[in-house]
Amino acid sequence: MIKTLMGSIRQYKKASILTPLFVTGEVIMESIIPFIVAMLVNQIKRGAKVDELLYYGMILIVLAIISLIFGWQAGKFAATASSGFARNLRSDIFSKIQEFSFKNIDKFSSSSLVTRLTTDISNVQMAYMLIIRAAVRAPLMFIFSFIMAYVIGGRMSIIFLAVVPILGIGIFLIMRRVLPIFRSAFKRYDALNASIQENIKGIRVVKAYVREEKEIDKFSKTVGELRRDFTRADRLLVLTSPLMQFSLYSVMVFIFSFGSYLIISTKGLELDVGQFSSLITYSWQILMALNMLGMIISFITMSTESAERIVEVLNEESTLTNPENPVMEVKNGDIEFNDVYFSYSDDIEKSVLDDINVHIKSGETIGIIGSTGSSKTTFVNLISRLYDVTKGQIKVGGIDVRDYDLEVLRDKVAVVLQKNVVFSGTIAENLRWGNKNATQEEIERAAKIAQADEFIQKMPQKYDTFIEQGGSNVSGGQKQRLCIARALLKNPKILILDDSTSAVDTATDAKIKKGFREYLPETTKIIIAQRINSISDADRIFVMDEGKIVDIGTHEELLKTSEIYSEVYESQTQGGDFDEQ
Repeated sequence: MIKTLMGSIRQYKKASILTPLFVTGEVIMESIIPFIVAMLVNQIKRGAKVDELLYYGMILIVLAIISLIFGWQAGKFAATASSGFARNLRSDIFSKIQEFSFKNIDKFSSSSLVTRLTTDISNVQMAYMLIIRAAVRAPLMFIFSFIMAYVIGGRMSIIFLAVVPILGIGIFLIMRRVLPIFRSAFKRYDALNASIQENIKGIRVVKAYVREEKEIDKFSKTVGELRRDFTRADRLLVLTSPLMQFSLYSVMVFIFSFGSYLIISTKGLELDVGQFSSLITYSWQILMALNMLGMIISFITMSTESAERIVEVLNEESTLTNPENPVMEVKNGDIEFNDVYFSYSDDIEKSVLDDINVHIKSGETIGIIGSTGSSKTTFVNLISRLYDVTKGQIKVGGIDVRDYDLEVLRDKVAVVLQKNVVFSGTIAENLRWGNKNATQEEIERAAKIAQADEFIQKMPQKYDTFIEQGGSNVSGGQKQRLCIARALLKNPKILILDDSTSAVDTATDAKIKKGFREYLPETTKIIIAQRINSISDADRIFVMDEGKIVDIGTHEELLKTSEIYSEVYESQTQGGDFDEQ
């Protein structure tokens, strides 16, 4: 885990190394100052002159300034190193997620990935700052202060070593119980983010069904469970404070009692007032170092679970990889499914696609219809290799999709998904997702084919109109048409529309299909639809049911031969949904 995380330090190695070096210098200065103070006190006791006092005073001022400079530099480099480390870590995780297949995303869930990119990285960032600064300072302060205390107090300093095992055992027992609680808490964080994400996305539905109170109750329950977890953890962690206080005051009682006895009994020969005052200072330094170490261990214990969750993402390998010598050109839009089975798990007995054997010619228009859950979307997702088949083979342009370079394949297979997503930015910027080098003329041509140009021209700034986050300032039908135009700009060999015209009226739908026929004659077009009139003029129509293609034919043929298709047709025509094209 540590090795993986260290890979994200990179250009901040220098700052990470300089921080503990400056911390060491700061600790050395702070350890020397009480020793000089002891010498000063003894000189005053012996009747030192003004010049001697000034000499020791100057030494203390110089040491304090050096210590201040070291501390300032340590803080500056610690902030640079930890912030840079967190920046790299976020970039590394985000880049890793971009490589993930849908199967990898499904494994973690989007809400969990958000938690890891935010809360978990913040925890690790703070832990890293503590490790390179406070976790270096605390043990060094203990070691140097103990050495100086031994030089001054001799056998009295052994008391410090006596409390170390007590503190160590106590902290270990506390941490062993706390870690599983934090592990549970971070899972609840994922659930909390999922609840927030779901509510915000569906806020219109929540308000439409007056479910605000229900959503608030659900959210409050999750927050309450999270609070209970952290309360349990905090109740255990606070035990470190009284444990430290007990050790601190036990040591102080011993030093005051035994130290006073030595001063009086030996008349300052074995321990003088100056040494005694410095010994008290070193006692505080040692026990504060131990107290700091306890707090560091507490926070690092919490951050350990965050670190493991981050490393889990960084070490995850995409289920989709490029071959050693990938094919870099898609010749045409020819598609073959040969004995294809697919399952979201590795269990072939739970296939969602079962024994698919079809051949789609380049330039052909294919309609796909079927009931909800018949695996229509899964079928088209395999073409652009968003998932890999569990068994069998899919060919595009006569070549197995697993032999292509992933970017090359997906660049030539344009998919307009069921859930239309546009991004904050101008309309032109959104459309250029399809082709970043597209000219204004090409953008307008694609928009006209997708029947988007008409409503764009009515907008205040036309193609420079800003789209709000999630496309909140455009309608569902407008988003669909923008997404179709974006896909067209890729100049694809294969165009897949996954129920992507459901929010447009039938007249606009007909114009879009007409544009496809006129401007994309050589592009293979696969259209998933719930309305038969959206696919009635397709070259062939696939009827899917329970993961199988049960019927294939033209609209007229299926009306005669397919029971499922004719039932759908009857239900839609009786409801007035079907218009002959």
